[in-house]
Amino acid sequence: MKIAILSRDGSLYSCKRLRTAAEERGHTIEVIDPLSCYMNINPAAPTIHYRGRQLDRYDAVIPRIGSAITFYGTAVLRQFELLGSYPLNESVAIIRARDKLRSLQLLARQGLDLPITGFAHSPDDTDDLIALVGGAPLVVKLVEGTQGIGVVLAETRQAAESVIDAFRGLNAHILVQEYVREAQGRDIRCLVIGGRVVAAIERQAKPGEFRSNLHRGGTASKVVITAKERAVAVKAAATLGLDIAGVDILRAERGPLVMEVNASPGLEGVETTTGLDIAGMMIDYIERRARPGFRLKSGG
Repeated sequence: MKIAILSRDGSLYSCKRLRTAAEERGHTIEVIDPLSCYMNINPAAPTIHYRGRQLDRYDAVIPRIGSAITFYGTAVLRQFELLGSYPLNESVAIIRARDKLRSLQLLARQGLDLPITGFAHSPDDTDDLIALVGGAPLVVKLVEGTQGIGVVLAETRQAAESVIDAFRGLNAHILVQEYVREAQGRDIRCLVIGGRVVAAIERQAKPGEFRSNLHRGGTASKVVITAKERAVAVKAAATLGLDIAGVDILRAERGPLVMEVNASPGLEGVETTTGLDIAGMMIDYIERRARPGFRLKSGG
């Protein structure tokens, strides 16, 4: 097969591992910077051009699109879909997952338990918004944030009011969530491929930090998840229409809570912690799905 990876940086661990896994299986693979693509949106003969050349058709495309370029990156992915390439995560599913508010609303509609979450715009709503999630301590998140960026723990009511007002002063959309104290800075990252949890790790925040992201100094270890946690992770990925997803779960006293669903999960932490060949599993999944006559689940 001929495979493209949509990424701005082919030297990243995930891109290198996917390239190696594909080449070991005899496939041709190329890393393409989506911001260097431009498109002819022609119903009779749509094309994609890249750095002065027209791209041939690819059998499959692996989107590794950063949150900063979601709009243009998913537009390029849609063009590949239009040309008949199989997407490992459809553009519409990535857009759903990247919108934190929309994704939480979709998960809630399917009955998946979440941290209590508030969302508002008017500064006059600050007091009621804080009360809505049970008061301080609470977590304030930028809707567009990623890898723990734009996430603040407000330990007192005064601190919560200050953080919320500061974000609103920047005209930023924010979510306010309950702080799940019993999680103690830990969460579970479940890696879902094709409706099955293939790996899970527990991430622990560094001392003095509540964000467990590995990019922020957190550590990871192997973990055995429960049947309920497994079912929750699979349902969360399916709800957003994702074939590949990193589902982050908090272990609360009332049961597993879905914190976030990542449409482009990094492979380094889960592979190095578990020793599993996640990149190979992704390529194997593409081999089963990227066949002549496939149709997008959402219609693009």
